[in-house]
Amino acid sequence: MSENKLSLKPQNITLQDRERLNITGVNNVDSYNDTTIILSTIKGGLNIKGENLNISKLNLDDGSLKISGTINSLTYISKEGAPKNLLERLFK
Repeated sequence: MSENKLSLKPQNITLQDRERLNITGVNNVDSYNDTTIILSTIKGGLNIKGENLNISKLNLDDGSLKISGTINSLTYISKEGAPKNLLERLFK
């Protein structure tokens, strides 16, 4: 699925009992360990914190992700606060 078609879809986040998280609109998993998962989504960066986090399903073709574990927080990372690459810092 192309980037344009994926960005036209809505993003849905469903949390069940703080133990199962389903997300649509996922572009990429940037970082992953058992306490933090950082995603790139169609709505910006998403930081998920918890305990014993496990990605049980990832399908980048349709942008879906399923996570199990104890979910403590979900935080969107604003584009203004995102780290800039070297060229963006030099030519701002």
